[in-house]
Amino acid sequence: MSQPPHASGGDHHGLAVALAPVIRQVTGDRLGPISWFRCRWQRGGAATGLSTWRRDDGRVIEVFVKLPVGFVEYRWTTRLGCVDESSWESASALRMPVPRVVAHGTELGGYDLAWLVTERLPGQPLASRLDHDGLVDLIDAAAEFQASAMHVAPPGSPPPSPDWDHLLDRSKAVLRDHDLPETPKWKDALRHVHKVLPLLKAAWHARAVNAWCHGDLHAGNCMRRDAGEGLKPCVLIDLALVHPGHWLEDAIYLERQHWGHADLLHGVKPLSELARQRRARGLPVDDQYPRLANIRRVLMASCAPAMIDREGDKAYLHAALDVLQRFLPQVVREFDL
Repeated sequence: MSQPPHASGGDHHGLAVALAPVIRQVTGDRLGPISWFRCRWQRGGAATGLSTWRRDDGRVIEVFVKLPVGFVEYRWTTRLGCVDESSWESASALRMPVPRVVAHGTELGGYDLAWLVTERLPGQPLASRLDHDGLVDLIDAAAEFQASAMHVAPPGSPPPSPDWDHLLDRSKAVLRDHDLPETPKWKDALRHVHKVLPLLKAAWHARAVNAWCHGDLHAGNCMRRDAGEGLKPCVLIDLALVHPGHWLEDAIYLERQHWGHADLLHGVKPLSELARQRRARGLPVDDQYPRLANIRRVLMASCAPAMIDREGDKAYLHAALDVLQRFLPQVVREFDL
């Protein structure tokens, strides 16, 4: 089959409008008219729309339509979210950590193009009103995702690590070229990181690959499902960055989103909370994970100046420096240097 026009990138709104009659025909006209819009939390250029779906029992439910969908997101959404109509409201379906899938396919109108029709989750992402319970529920969904994904397939090789040497050099260059707060302290910290960088990289590279990580875990990628009886479990959306890795990667990623704004964590510690949630599900939690987490923190914090164009907030940079100053000495001691 051929590729659809402009399917490799850019805004797909025009393509979606053109293919709307096709997708409705493919679904047996059970899909209603589609109102296309752009999600502000959405990664990539896919077109998204709201519609309705007529079930076999005649009930009409609200749904979410998305196309084109990348391979990773399509794979994990369909593998974890497909549920038969007869089981749509079962306890297990209502606890799914990803959106329930109504219909899906990898071809439309003769084009190689993946598409999804999923349940429409009510309300806004958790980021619009995040509190303590929301964060705990978000991490619970991450643990459930990791548990469910392990039933699909064992994790393979992880993606390549960032070029830590280049990023550290970039951080040093930014410190030379910009008048940043606490520049002398930054330079001193990065000198110490440079001395142990080969050991940091080797330790991180040697980590156990024991989970499928969501890869973009934050409150903007989490919504609630109304499961009845007052239950509203969290559901993870945007599965485009799912990858093999160590289970703690999701926790440290979430923690880093709040560097400089720790009050927004409401006292929740993502790493220890994810470890607790994994244990509650019988998932392994290795004894050495705090050491590995500190290595990850040091590597990521040392790159903060390099990301000044994206993460140049003064509070964030101050917090990243604090992370370096607190955790680097611990890491160095554990290397027995």
